[in-house]
Amino acid sequence: MSLTNNQNVLNWVDEMVALCKPDNVVWIDGSEEQLDALRKEAVETGEMIELNQEKLPGCLYHRTNPNDVARVEDRTFICTRNKEDAGPTNNWCDPQEMYAKLSKLYDGVMKGRTMYVIPYSMGPIGSPLAKVGVEVTDSIYVVLNMNIMTRMGADAFKNLGDVSNDFVRGLHSKADVNPEERYIVQFPEDNTIWSINSAYGGNVLLGKKCFALRIASFQGKNEGWMAEHMLILGVKKPDGEIKYITAAFPSACGKTNLAMLIPPEGYKKNGYEVFTVGDDIAWMKPGEDGRLYAINPENGFFGVAPGTNEKSNPNALHCTMKNTIFTNVALNNAEGTVWWEKLDKNPPVDATEWKGAKVNGVEYTEAGNTLAHPNSRFTAPAENCPCLSSEFNNPAGVPISAIIFGGRRASTTPLVYQSFDWTHGTYIGSAVSSETTAAATGAVGVLRHDPMAMKPFIGYNVGDYWAHWLEMGEKLGDKAPKIFNVNWFKQDENGNFIWPGFGDNMRVLDWIIKRCEGTVDAEETAIGYLPKKEDINVEGIEDEVTPEVMDKLLAVDKELWTKEIAEMRRYYNDDIAAKGGKVPAALYEELDKIEARLNK
Repeated sequence: MSLTNNQNVLNWVDEMVALCKPDNVVWIDGSEEQLDALRKEAVETGEMIELNQEKLPGCLYHRTNPNDVARVEDRTFICTRNKEDAGPTNNWCDPQEMYAKLSKLYDGVMKGRTMYVIPYSMGPIGSPLAKVGVEVTDSIYVVLNMNIMTRMGADAFKNLGDVSNDFVRGLHSKADVNPEERYIVQFPEDNTIWSINSAYGGNVLLGKKCFALRIASFQGKNEGWMAEHMLILGVKKPDGEIKYITAAFPSACGKTNLAMLIPPEGYKKNGYEVFTVGDDIAWMKPGEDGRLYAINPENGFFGVAPGTNEKSNPNALHCTMKNTIFTNVALNNAEGTVWWEKLDKNPPVDATEWKGAKVNGVEYTEAGNTLAHPNSRFTAPAENCPCLSSEFNNPAGVPISAIIFGGRRASTTPLVYQSFDWTHGTYIGSAVSSETTAAATGAVGVLRHDPMAMKPFIGYNVGDYWAHWLEMGEKLGDKAPKIFNVNWFKQDENGNFIWPGFGDNMRVLDWIIKRCEGTVDAEETAIGYLPKKEDINVEGIEDEVTPEVMDKLLAVDKELWTKEIAEMRRYYNDDIAAKGGKVPAALYEELDKIEARLNK
C-alpha cells in the first residue's frame, strides 16, 4: 500500500526495492497503531529495551555497535560531476563511480528483512520553506527516530503533490555494520543520499545533517535561501516584544544551552523570557517584507546526553522525560531508567554500561571508566521542551534580527563585538574557529577552523558558499540581520574562565538586541563595534565580573589580532584557495581593512 499517487516517488521506491530485494515493504503512514506495533516488535527482538514506563513514559533504550557511535567524516562524501564543485572541505568521488561501487553493496542487502518507506517533511507541513524527503531503511530504530525528528507520515506528501519531483531520496541499510564498507554519501545534483553499514543516528537519520544541511545548503544556493548549522531563539522583552536570533557555534561551545537559556533572576523579575525555536539547524529565506525569516526544519532534539543535568541545562533534561529514545547511555537496572556522566553524582550500583556489560557503576566509574559513551544521545520530541516557542510551527517562520557566531578562544576574541556590515559579518563567520581542549585531541590550544560552524556540512565548494552569503546580503540590503561574534571562553593567566556563561549569556543577548534596535552606542575598534563597559549589565555578578575583569573581557590586543589576521591569510591561501576553494575577493578585502585599522 503506497501513500501517494506521485509517480516520481513510486518509480524511485520500485528501483530501491529491485536493488535491495527486501522480503516485505511497509509504507510508514505515521499512525500511532503502526508505530506502536513497531515499538513492540523492536522490544521483542531485543533491538530496543523498554524503560520504566511509570518514570519514563514512552521511553526506549538502544545501543549501537561499538564500532558505530558517531558521525564518520572520513567516510562521508559529496559526489558532484565536477570535483571542484565539492571543494576542499569535502571528500569527493565521481557520482557514477560511487553509484557503481555502492550498488554492489546494496544488491540484495535487505533479503530476509523489511524495507520501511518513510515520507517526511523537513519543516512544518504546508510551510513554503519546508521540503519533502523519502527515506527507505531496514531499521526500526531509524523509523522511530525519524518520527521524533521530522514530521513523518502520509501528511508529508501534501507539500509534494502528485507531480512534483522535488523530494530528497534517501536510501539506508544498516547492512552488517561493517566499518570498512561504511559510506555516507550525498549526491547534491540528484537530491540523493545513500548511507550503508551504519546504524548510528547522525549517519542514518537522513533528514538531519545529510538532508537539512549538506543537501539543503546546495538547494539554498540554487534557490536563494540559506541552510545553516544554527540555533534559533526568541527573547521576550518586558514590553512583550519578541526578538529572534540565530547562532552558530562549533561543538562544545554551549549551543544547546544558549538555545534553551534560562535568564538570570534579575532579568526574569523584569519580565524577560527566552523561547526555543531550534537547537541545531535553521533554514532562512527572505520574506514578503524583505526581512530574513527562519524555520527549524526539525521536529525534535538529537542531543548529547553526558553533561546534561538539572543545573547545566534543565530545559534539555526535561525534554527527555517522555517519548524519548536514549542511545548508548548507561542503564540503571534497579530502576529501569538511564544514567550518564554528570547527570548527577550518583552512578547506579546495579548498572549496565553502554556496551552491554553489567557492572557496579560506582566502582566502575571510580576506576576511571565511563558508563555512557561520550557521544551518547537522546532523541526527544520538541513538544516536550518547557521553553518551546509558540511560533515553532509557524509556516512563515520567525523574522531574524541578529546572527551570532562564536568559538572557544582563550585570549584573542572579546566577549562580544558587532560587524561593521554584512560583508564584514560574512568574514567573521568564515573565521569561526575553536582552540582544542585536552579532552579532544591531546594537544591543547590548537586552532581548528570551522567556517560558520558548517565545515563538515557544506554540501558544495566552501568558496561558493561564502559567495552565496555575500549574495544574500546584497539581496537583503538594509533589512539584513546584524551580525555579531561572541566568546564565552576567555581565560585569565591561570587558565580560569572569566565570564560566568550559561544563563548570564542573557546579558550579552540584551546588548545585542539593543544594538539591533539602535538604543545603545558602541566603541568603534579595528575589529568591529565593541560594547562600552557600562552597557553590559553585571547587576548580581559584580563580585565576579569587576570593572577590571570587564576590561579583560572586552580587550582587543593588537599583537594577538595581527597574528589572527596572518593566520586567516594562511587559512584562505593554503587550506582553501590552494586546494580548489574560490575565496571571494571581498573577504580578502575585509582582511586588508582590518589589518589597516590595526596599524593605524
